[in-house]
Amino acid sequence: RPAISRPQDALVCGIHWELIRHGYRCLGTGDQPGPDEKKSELLPAGWEANKEVYTLRYKSTDDARELLLKAIMVEDSMILNVMDRSSQRVADVTLAVANYINPEHLVDFHKVYKNTEELRTRITSGIIAPLGAPAGSARKEPESKEEVPWGEDPLRLPPRQPLGTRAPHRPSPLSPFAVGGGDLDPVGGRSGGMIVDPLHSGVPRPGIDPSSGIPGRLPPGAVPPGARFDPFGPLGIGRPGPDPDHLPPPGYDDMFM
Repeated sequence: RPAISRPQDALVCGIHWELIRHGYRCLGTGDQPGPDEKKSELLPAGWEANKEVYTLRYKSTDDARELLLKAIMVEDSMILNVMDRSSQRVADVTLAVANYINPEHLVDFHKVYKNTEELRTRITSGIIAPLGAPAGSARKEPESKEEVPWGEDPLRLPPRQPLGTRAPHRPSPLSPFAVGGGDLDPVGGRSGGMIVDPLHSGVPRPGIDPSSGIPGRLPPGAVPPGARFDPFGPLGIGRPGPDPDHLPPPGYDDMFM
């Protein structure tokens, strides 16, 4: 208490205590270490000798970081300049003394400080956070990515199937009405391409396996299992649903159309 004779003295005490709360201990005053220095939660003797420039050194409890703090008074504001000596990082914060100190109550701890939560936030965001993690800490290894199943990766070829077996079904992640989406898939495992497929457009109907052949059109084995197949021509009698060619277009018999 006798050392606190000016508002900036009380503000330095508040800053000092915030550093203590974040795991730092004070080593001493000045830029260079002195003899027999020990980490302490207390301010060293003579810390308030210079009312214009306060110079203090701190060290983290795990000895990973050492800070050099300089609090410089410029008119009614205090400029904090803190450097981490191990990483050479620098953090700066400017505080208006009147925002946090009541000059009429310098000898009363319970009344001298105001806006303490704001002061804590300014110290944490302006000094503690920018200086980063302790030097020498192990870097976090990137997590290994799980292998994406081939059925969920359109750019990955499916495993080979023995000749004559049915290719595995790959469910489409898109709606059957997503026109154009299948053209983005070079493997041909998604629906919704620009070629209209009467077997798969609209409401799903029982389809055919082109690898087993189409009577009167394709012999068995003409289409490799799992290959992309675009149906051609009318599918003939017996196909469920309406015949796509049941109504000829206008002018069908006009040779000039």
